[in-house]
Amino acid sequence: MLANFASVFSLMLSTLLMMVAFGLQSYVIPVRSVAEDWSTLTVSVFATGYTLGFTLSCVVTPKFVLRVGHVRVFTALMTLLSIAILMCGLIVDWRAWIGFRAVSGFAIAGSYLVIESWLNERVTNENRGLLFSLYLITTMIGTIAGQYLVPLGDPTNTSLFILCGVLFSLALLPTALSSSPMPAAPTQANFDLPGLFRRSPVAVVGGFLAGALSGAWLNLGGVFTQKIGLSTSEGATLLAAVLAGSALSQIPIGRASDRMDRRIVMIACGLFGVVSCLVTALAIGSGAWILYGLSGCVGMVLFPIYALNVAHANDLAQPDEYVKISSGLMITYGLGTISGPLVVGPVMDAFGPAALFVMLAVYFALYAGYAAWRIGQREQYEGLVAKTDFQATTVLPTPGPDVTNPLAQQETGAMIEDDTVPEWEAQAQ
Repeated sequence: MLANFASVFSLMLSTLLMMVAFGLQSYVIPVRSVAEDWSTLTVSVFATGYTLGFTLSCVVTPKFVLRVGHVRVFTALMTLLSIAILMCGLIVDWRAWIGFRAVSGFAIAGSYLVIESWLNERVTNENRGLLFSLYLITTMIGTIAGQYLVPLGDPTNTSLFILCGVLFSLALLPTALSSSPMPAAPTQANFDLPGLFRRSPVAVVGGFLAGALSGAWLNLGGVFTQKIGLSTSEGATLLAAVLAGSALSQIPIGRASDRMDRRIVMIACGLFGVVSCLVTALAIGSGAWILYGLSGCVGMVLFPIYALNVAHANDLAQPDEYVKISSGLMITYGLGTISGPLVVGPVMDAFGPAALFVMLAVYFALYAGYAAWRIGQREQYEGLVAKTDFQATTVLPTPGPDVTNPLAQQETGAMIEDDTVPEWEAQAQ
């Protein structure tokens, strides 16, 4: 066990530094945008560049890894992240930021792919859950720590942008200098969205809505904290509360979905999200600590719901279909993250910052409503349904521990029962 931890120590350290920089970047960008007096719609437009780059990277990055290997690709991606954030500090123009944010989205998504593929080479069935839990904790700690760096500098000058670039550059050193053996190159994942929708409509629609929810929050949450008059430290705490709520609820939600129809859990999460968001919208101005608690409640369902869709789509899949399903859901999620800021941003401009949580409540209502409708459409059948293990996700959903590694796919497939479900039952999902 200690040998396994030692073999991924440098990778975890690189991940920690990368996520500290990511947390700083994700907060300093909206704070600087508000300081420049850009409209929420403008912020949404260049935020779309980020999600476009993120989605494209899910398709392109494995090809680069296949050609030159994990370490070289990871080094290149960290360099791109440094360049993108430094250029944002150098050229403060929202039109230029569209391109810079697209580069950033491409690089961060590719980094997730490389890191998780690398981890898969170092885990076994006995320690997979422990090591990936450590990975999730590392990403959460890094993101929260990065957000708390914003109050230490001045977002209206280049200091925090330079610090962010330095941290991204530092993140490549532990991995580049590691003596651990390099992992095998991943295979290119194909995706089939029409086939995925026929198999599991609720996973596709739910994945899109989950993307819209997280895309709106991740890109406009920092704007919200500034618009309602919170200081940078108070805003960092509110954003951290959302992440903390997500971390606390991942496992309970997953365990509940393992014991019942996952769509019932989707409905419960959606309704909880509706109530939490509406109460938060009404509580604006009531005090920072009240907002922290309510934001934590929103976070409890904001990010974990994507993992519910992934698990549901994989429940009735054959082992050789996991890559196709996960890739398709990532593309669906990416499309959702593109639409979220573009829809919510203009509404915030028209009706004020509270409209962010009202719109999140609308998305949660659609999420719960569609899951409930699908339950009514499904034909009834008897017998047990083979389920995949629930996989908790990071802030930005990544391929997960079994997507980029053929060996890991085989190991996971061996853990699933051989009992298959008739095609008509799978389509009914």
